[in-house]
Amino acid sequence: MVANRNTSSPLIMGRISGPYGVKGWVRVRPYTSNPDALLGYRPWYLNTGSGTWQRREVLEGRLHGKGLVVRLTDCDDRDAAETLAGTEIGIYRSQLPQTEQDEYYWNDLVGMQVVTLDGEVLGTVNYLLETGANDVLVVAGGDRERLIPFIQEQVVASVDLDAGIIRVDWEADY
Repeated sequence: MVANRNTSSPLIMGRISGPYGVKGWVRVRPYTSNPDALLGYRPWYLNTGSGTWQRREVLEGRLHGKGLVVRLTDCDDRDAAETLAGTEIGIYRSQLPQTEQDEYYWNDLVGMQVVTLDGEVLGTVNYLLETGANDVLVVAGGDRERLIPFIQEQVVASVDLDAGIIRVDWEADY
């Protein structure tokens, strides 16, 4: 299985949670570790729910609590902002900066096969968790789910994006 590096559709980077005020601003819940980083990616693409993505320019935005408040093109009043509640925000992979060696976007790791150093397949990466201490791979395989810390060299021996394989120093019965 190859890593989740689909370039034909945007990467989901956040969600509009609802309107903010009466002038068309929206509240945004970013799915990034640095919430205001989402403001640096322009333009945004909004998932209309029908499988199509609509391009929108960010006119203004700022941090607000744990999220953002943003004013978008074609969103001039509270009614328009309410229609965007629940809408996913995406950007294309080409908008992201290149990663350094041994750096990965979470999206690249989702769907990769996880294999022990002995060659035993543990499953595939379903999603990742941020715990504060380190990120955690949530690996689904067989009838169970494993939580494997993403600690390079200590636990994660190698990541081969082209082959879609993560090799881990981990036992199947952990």
